[in-house]
Amino acid sequence: MPLKDAVPPLARPPRRNHGVVNQTVSLARYLTQTEVHTYAFSVAANAILSLFPFIVLMFTLARRVFHSQAMEDVIGDMLRYFLPSNQDFVVRNMSRLANPRGGVQVLSLVMLLISSTGVFLPLEVALNRVWGVNKNRSYVMNQLVSLALALGVGLLALTSIAFTAAQGEVLRFIFFGQTNNIVYLFFERGFLRISAAFLSVALFSIIYWALPNRKLPLRAVLPTGIVTGLIWEGAKWLFVKVLPWLDLRAVYGPFSVSVTLMMWAFLTGLILLAGAQYSATRFALRMVQESES
Repeated sequence: MPLKDAVPPLARPPRRNHGVVNQTVSLARYLTQTEVHTYAFSVAANAILSLFPFIVLMFTLARRVFHSQAMEDVIGDMLRYFLPSNQDFVVRNMSRLANPRGGVQVLSLVMLLISSTGVFLPLEVALNRVWGVNKNRSYVMNQLVSLALALGVGLLALTSIAFTAAQGEVLRFIFFGQTNNIVYLFFERGFLRISAAFLSVALFSIIYWALPNRKLPLRAVLPTGIVTGLIWEGAKWLFVKVLPWLDLRAVYGPFSVSVTLMMWAFLTGLILLAGAQYSATRFALRMVQESES
């Protein structure tokens, strides 16, 4: 690919000496575009549809395939860590749905595959625009890539859960089963946060690298994947702090759980797209600087 084609048109900086300013202005303009909010809402809606079947599937695998109570506990802890509110309500009800009936498992898997492809379809279009790609994948190719990404994300989550559960078992062995103390809880929560942060960073990086319809060097997306994943962690903490001021229950009543998750999924979509735009801008600036040197 020629060098000029490697630079996304929307991210090509006009002046080298003001790269940081141009990147900030470009990012602000990008986030105020109506189509960006449309993509984020579409991603949020499909993410909510795929979230609950994904949780049920994880509980089912831990319970019926691995027969591991430790993995079930880790799934519950991770849900309490990742979800912004009503964590116990979601964990309790999703765990109940992971029952021995095979029909529920098959339905969860089918719903997960259908809804997850809906998440990646608008994301691919949005990321293609960010990177200056004029042609999207065909519908069939998009479904295949989305399916591969959905399976990859599931495998990544399962690996992280198993690794965290193994760490918990080792930690309990080291403390001779004495888990009701501050030191044990400190290490347990530390391992959980490290695993959750790794999962977040890996998820953002994989989406940035694999979803656009063009070959991207890993160096163009990995740093942004790391930074965006950490920013997402901080944004979740801030969102949790702001939630009581919104008082969604007074407005939406019992539907406040779904509204909260939808709002958080929408903000997640904006953060993801902002990271992609910043990554493309940084890569474009680097290409211009290399061509001038």
